[in-house]
Amino acid sequence: MPHDLPRPPDGAPRTIALRAAGTALVLGVPDTGLPYVLHWGADLPEIDGLAATAVPTVPHNRIDEPLPFSLLPGQGEGWAGHPGLSGDRDGRASHPRWRVEEVVVDPLPDTPVGGRLTFTAVAEAAGLELRGELRVEADGLVRIRHEVTNTGEGVWSPAALHVFLPLPREAGEVLDLTGRWCRERSPQRREFAQGTLMRAARRGRTGHDATLFLVAGTPGFGFRRGEVWGVHVAWSGDHVHLAERLPEGAGQADAALGGGELLHPGEARLGPGESHRTPWVCFSWSDEGLDGMSARVHRWLRARPHHPSSPRPVVLNTWEAVYFDHDLDALKRLADTAARIGVERFVLDDGWFRGRRDDTAGLGDWTVDPGVWPEGLHPLFDHVRSLGMQVGLWVEPEMVNPDSDLFRAHPEWVLGPADHPPRSSRHQQVLDLGRPEVAAHLLERLDALVTEYRPHHLKWDHNRDLLEAVHGPTGGAGVHRQTTAVHDLLRRLRARHPGLEIESCSSGGGRVDLSVLEHTDRVWASDVNDPLERLSIQRWTGLLLPPELVGGHVGGPVSHTTGRVTDLTTRCLTALIGHPGIEWDITGCTEAELGALTRWIALYRELRPLLHSGDPVHADDPDPAEQLDGVVARDGTEAVYRYARPTSSVRTHPGRVRLPGLHPGRRYRLRWRQDVGRPTATQHSPPEWFVKGESIVSGHVLTRVGVHLPNLDPGQVLLLHLTSA
Repeated sequence: MPHDLPRPPDGAPRTIALRAAGTALVLGVPDTGLPYVLHWGADLPEIDGLAATAVPTVPHNRIDEPLPFSLLPGQGEGWAGHPGLSGDRDGRASHPRWRVEEVVVDPLPDTPVGGRLTFTAVAEAAGLELRGELRVEADGLVRIRHEVTNTGEGVWSPAALHVFLPLPREAGEVLDLTGRWCRERSPQRREFAQGTLMRAARRGRTGHDATLFLVAGTPGFGFRRGEVWGVHVAWSGDHVHLAERLPEGAGQADAALGGGELLHPGEARLGPGESHRTPWVCFSWSDEGLDGMSARVHRWLRARPHHPSSPRPVVLNTWEAVYFDHDLDALKRLADTAARIGVERFVLDDGWFRGRRDDTAGLGDWTVDPGVWPEGLHPLFDHVRSLGMQVGLWVEPEMVNPDSDLFRAHPEWVLGPADHPPRSSRHQQVLDLGRPEVAAHLLERLDALVTEYRPHHLKWDHNRDLLEAVHGPTGGAGVHRQTTAVHDLLRRLRARHPGLEIESCSSGGGRVDLSVLEHTDRVWASDVNDPLERLSIQRWTGLLLPPELVGGHVGGPVSHTTGRVTDLTTRCLTALIGHPGIEWDITGCTEAELGALTRWIALYRELRPLLHSGDPVHADDPDPAEQLDGVVARDGTEAVYRYARPTSSVRTHPGRVRLPGLHPGRRYRLRWRQDVGRPTATQHSPPEWFVKGESIVSGHVLTRVGVHLPNLDPGQVLLLHLTSA
């Protein structure tokens, strides 16, 4: 649809409505200036009068005419908040006045809903051209990106290029996430007051403290209640998320939500004809709380042609089983035990390459250590394959230890200033992948490894922040160049090995975003396997990602990172709702423990089709001492819920716990699954239905009234399984 849309008879601006899955994005297209959003939220079957009633009051001591908050807001339209675009040409600031040349609306392929809008605008005096792209995906996820091109003389340097959507005044609270190593995804909530909430990441990676989603919502919103608007910047480098409310509002709206890449001084310098483009910025709206917001993202991810389609295999990772103590016979025994209980993928973690006896040496030298592996990795990998399991291998290509042959040969390959090295972290430095020779070297080494050993899976680690990230050849800021080079390296390696799966690990959950997931098949949510820590980490990682993309393992009885002792049932059921595995020396397990692990793997295989296709749901737990998470089939025929008691409660018993997401009109057979073991509880007797082991209950009762559950001891978990009766 071209830009010259028919003008409504009342003189209002031309409008475009993109609709999908109960949501709508309605845009106004003025004669001058950029398109702007009239509405983002619930679908509007009729939009008559929307544009005419969107013109705001002109208050005293403000600009003298009402101007809309556009798709690239700036001071030229009276917006005094963070600009969509800022930059300079030889020190002269840019405040472009845009003229739209074209607006095109196209349907999405293979779906009757949603749509794609692109627009092109020019600012002749500023010497700039702007191209914007908006997509409303089939399940209502909105994705936007902008590209600016220097059409003038000399160098134009963008300082910021951000994507925004407007918010209504009903958005009264803000939720974001923070965290640290082994404590990722910790929620924090605050009033959406006047001013700016900016979450800026300057770590050169997404970060353990990344917000994933910055969410604005009606006061008191939760997983199952309230209207929410969320934004995620799909970028693995430095980035910002913004929620901004000014006293004068935002044109036709009340506030703004947005974000984009964080550019360092001089990082983007555009010569004539050169362009800079934002990453995709993803927006999700729901009037059914956070679960509804997340469902739009999950369904979009699952519809991608490259989304993992094969059943997610049960993993055994060797790290917490053997650490750096690699011994062929011991690892063969570990593989034998893994195969016996039903493990499907055996991953050899850190310690296999030259000089790697601890974490102070060897990174960068990606050849097998002949002192430990005189015949290479073939004896182990051949043995693993003979047992019917896939093979995986740990690598950390972006880093280098100063104690390595690579560093001694090429100290100039480090990402950092010319006059001094950056501070070391984890005894390592970062390789400058912006140098073509560095990226080519890593591709050659990784290609050789994958070609020789044919792993199904690479666990790709990235164990430190990027500090003083200076690109050596130019002396310029290097985070953007590094991020695009890493993505390109992943893409090129997978192009050479199309069946290879890659996991994004970054000292746990330090690189979790939708851009790295364009090149990888799962993320490692956290380096902590303590199940009571993991309950919260996995719940909030699910704000962005569906379970099949989130790795979680059963560790040993004593947590490697917290020292906490937990029982096997809790560890197994915590890892179940995700892409599960084991990280434990199971050769020392008792027969009872091996039996429980065998039954757990069988249970996962039984439930895997549901867990990795259904909609995740979470209860708004009235008791902070409990947590209920589940997955419900899209057609409502089956569901699984994990009920956990992380700590003790002031209540003597839980009372009736509601099970969210079920179809009210269905009848369900409610069972508690004892496959892995029975949780302990302090009570005179459990609920009557629990003694029987099952009951037939209507969806109305389960969702609106609930079911009595046992008074679990702290640290205990149970699993409920519902099927149509």
